[in-house]
Amino acid sequence: MTGINYSERIPNNVDLSGDRALQRALEQWQPNFLGWWREMGPDGSQDFDVYLRTAVSVEPQGWAHFDYVKMPDYRWGIFLNPREEGRRIHFGEHLGEEAWQDVPGEHRANLRRIIVTQGDTEPASVEQQRHLGLTAPSLYDLRNLFQVNVEEGRHLWAMVYLLHRYFGRDGREEAEALLERRSGDVDNPRILGAFNERTPDWLSFFMFTYFTDRDGKFQLSALAESGFDPLARTTKFMLTEEAHHMFVGESGVSRVLQRTCEVMNQLGTDDPARIRAAGAIDLPTVQRYLNFHYSVTIDLFGADQSSNAATFYSSGLKGRFEEGKRTDDHRLAGDTYRVLEIRDGRLAEKEVPMLNALNEVLRDDFIRDSVGGVQRWNRVMDKAGIPFRLSVPHKAFNRQIGTLANLHVTPEGEAVSEAQWEARRHEWLASPEDRAFVASLMGRVAEPGRFAGWIAPPAVGINRQPVDFEYVRFN
Repeated sequence: MTGINYSERIPNNVDLSGDRALQRALEQWQPNFLGWWREMGPDGSQDFDVYLRTAVSVEPQGWAHFDYVKMPDYRWGIFLNPREEGRRIHFGEHLGEEAWQDVPGEHRANLRRIIVTQGDTEPASVEQQRHLGLTAPSLYDLRNLFQVNVEEGRHLWAMVYLLHRYFGRDGREEAEALLERRSGDVDNPRILGAFNERTPDWLSFFMFTYFTDRDGKFQLSALAESGFDPLARTTKFMLTEEAHHMFVGESGVSRVLQRTCEVMNQLGTDDPARIRAAGAIDLPTVQRYLNFHYSVTIDLFGADQSSNAATFYSSGLKGRFEEGKRTDDHRLAGDTYRVLEIRDGRLAEKEVPMLNALNEVLRDDFIRDSVGGVQRWNRVMDKAGIPFRLSVPHKAFNRQIGTLANLHVTPEGEAVSEAQWEARRHEWLASPEDRAFVASLMGRVAEPGRFAGWIAPPAVGINRQPVDFEYVRFN
């Protein structure tokens, strides 16, 4: 990277060309990043020309530039939303003070922890999805997968910039560690549980990008409220790209449902065996996949009562979703919130201090947002005249974190014994047989305009291109 034109090779609005210390840090980090990408990035696809969107500035005309690019040559940039002069902290104990442009010493460890945890999710997603390109159902879908991958890579760059710029040697060491952990590795796994799960097929990928990237939306939105201004500005820009990831998930599941409904109506049956024999994914299997990814994702919000969440809020480090639209005092010292517990063998609510329940507040915001998309999926069945309805399970279902961890609760919210759970778990969660069937449908479709038999084409293409556009060129 020595002698490089930083504005060309690494699009940025952080004066990278004028910051020699940051240049030196990135000169050491970038080759390791590229080595990680070649080892753990999309499998067998390094030489493809892919029709990708690249952010080259934060202005509306600059953040979405489309062209063919080989992924290792992608221009991973560093962008922060423009600085808002006079911005003040608007929650917690520092309410009304000027937003911090540098890291306050007393909050250094917590800020670093927040940034590292967010940063760790970005390469983890790429690792989880690295084999999916080999079984893409169309060039359109293959391109969308690769777009998600390179943007997760850019989000890693965003967090690494903060570590290098503001945290000295500790930050550089943390940035290196982000490239050393591996999703699902027994000895050196990713930090959060959902990012160590396998994403073995495209139905899993669509559920992941709908639910787990939606967790990203809510976490980034909470960080965009931060009193540490560079973090707030960084995450605000990341949200512009996160929207595409959720679109991939929501539209992908919709297209799976559309194709299944077409097969059901052609055959005049809702028998899962007959639908599977026709090469489509039956609706109960879709529901079981949904149950799994939803429950794994809501665990990402953490324990329902958390002293760390209270500390992050009171310190002005991490706010609530849409903090500025809330009408309370933004300190929350005397406020309460209702959380779940098991009482006499049944789920019951209890009131706890809101400061300690902020993970649950954010989880409930996420749940409300998730339900809206599931209702849109149900309109696909409505339009096809099929009475089946998808739903999100109860938030106590299949939980591994917090008060509800390892309780046995049905999707309807009924507490059951371990024996009852084991007897019925594959009614609610995808079985090995379900996953083997979905895997049997996977196979790369590489001709422009063609789609695998288990998914419908999209209504429109990317960036006003036709659906049969050559989104990926194999070399």
